[in-house]
Amino acid sequence: MTVSGIYKKLITQVFESRLEKLQSEFYIQRQPLDASEAALYLSRFLGVVLQSTLDALPNEDDRIARQIEISNALIRWLAEYVRDAELSENLIASQGQILTALFAKNNPVAADLKNHVAKITPLTGLSQSELFTGSNVGLSLESEIKREIRSCDEIGWLVSFCFFINVQAITKSSVDIITKRLVLMPCFFSHPCSCFTK
Repeated sequence: MTVSGIYKKLITQVFESRLEKLQSEFYIQRQPLDASEAALYLSRFLGVVLQSTLDALPNEDDRIARQIEISNALIRWLAEYVRDAELSENLIASQGQILTALFAKNNPVAADLKNHVAKITPLTGLSQSELFTGSNVGLSLESEIKREIRSCDEIGWLVSFCFFINVQAITKSSVDIITKRLVLMPCFFSHPCSCFTK
């Protein structure tokens, strides 16, 4: 790593040895890990290490089962290390499933709940980022926003680098599905937002 700039990077032992070699050529500034931010930095780093470890497992039939086994072993070790039995209650179920919807059957929001979930679930997923472009190929930003609107309890919309007419294009086409509270916080600039214009 020899890219100049400002950083907010946790210094590992390997990283420390690299920095020592750069001391003669670079100004290096450090700061102590703040107690209020330590858990955040450490857990982010451990998340990257764990993801790399799980991704490195051979792509075999039992790969998911082994990933769950490693994850549960880590949870058990943490529970024992910090002497917190409640941590063991968070073991991952061996089936390896993700909850994607939960709706009451006695007062259903739709006659066909399976079809309703398919209509309101964003195709990009709720826990991952996605790059939207002005291309007609791939996912449409407008269709994903409509799905988000259908599935949310409240809308807090911060709009920047758009003409107000571009925002109106989304809200007018989605007027039938905006049944919840819309909080629009526009920041208007002089350049149009190409992703909403036709």
